Amino acid sequence: MRAWQIAELGAPLDVMKLVEDADRPVPGEGQLLVRVRAAAVNFPDALMAAGRYQVRPPLPYTPGVELCGEVVEGPRAGERLIGTAALPAGAFAEYALMDAAGALPAPDSLDDAEASALLIAYQTAWFALHRRARLASGETLLVHAAAGGVGSAAVQLGKAAGAFVVAVVGGAEKAEVARKLGADLVIDRKSEDFVAVVRAATGGRGADVVFDPVGGNAYTGSTKCIAFEGRIVVVGFASGEIPAPQLGHALVKNYSVLGLHWGLYVAKDPGAVRDCHEALTALAADGVVRPLISDRVPLPGAADAVHRVATGASTGRIVVLP
Repeated sequence: MRAWQIAELGAPLDVMKLVEDADRPVPGEGQLLVRVRAAAVNFPDALMAAGRYQVRPPLPYTPGVELCGEVVEGPRAGERLIGTAALPAGAFAEYALMDAAGALPAPDSLDDAEASALLIAYQTAWFALHRRARLASGETLLVHAAAGGVGSAAVQLGKAAGAFVVAVVGGAEKAEVARKLGADLVIDRKSEDFVAVVRAATGGRGADVVFDPVGGNAYTGSTKCIAFEGRIVVVGFASGEIPAPQLGHALVKNYSVLGLHWGLYVAKDPGAVRDCHEALTALAADGVVRPLISDRVPLPGAADAVHRVATGASTGRIVVLP
């Protein structure tokens, strides 16, 4: 089978190699062999390639952590599932492995590419907004990197929850994407001071909830426009800068800083993950949420796709179609 492999760590364009005659993976206990129908590209794919992610599969490995696949053998043959790949047999290949316990039914209302992009970004946004921040209808939600994969999910789920959604993006093209997603107010950080705009839009009150997958200046600025009893949810550090929270400022201003590592829910509360999937499936069926797929590329384009996501050159999600 054809599969991308990484035998040494580094930048995706340097270390990802397409192998034409790779061995088809063999499922172990509790695993499913699936034909990959679509594989969504994620920022961690690039971090993992560089050895900068908390998960470090043994070398060589096939990258790609998220997919929609069809079970090819056994009692579940023919089932269309979404989930994470069981590395080192990742999703940027014609066949991959999935853990049977964590694989979820692909929503009928979404095509393969859309379904492949539902799990990580939308579950991350759901748990951040509902489980951690307890976002309420009528509150103001500030979303950083709102035209990206997880940010676009947060915009849609924020609107579904009845929030006033403020989207921060970088550039005119991404601003247009955020508007189409349904954001109530879009701020181009390259030409506007998002802190001043948020304060003005809320009458000086600030945002009730901040969804921050960026870190760096996005986090620092958010502390200057957070409302009384506001909640900042730290989701990631796409900027490469991990801020050091000023706890004295949080105390004086009376706001909370919350961490969100969605993967821990998979291990510690899998029932909550399944419940979330059911809720997301219902929202997708109603047309309330739909993953924004900006590009669908054939398997040979996977390395370039990972590079584009890593450098912030993409909007929404890029999906690889083997």
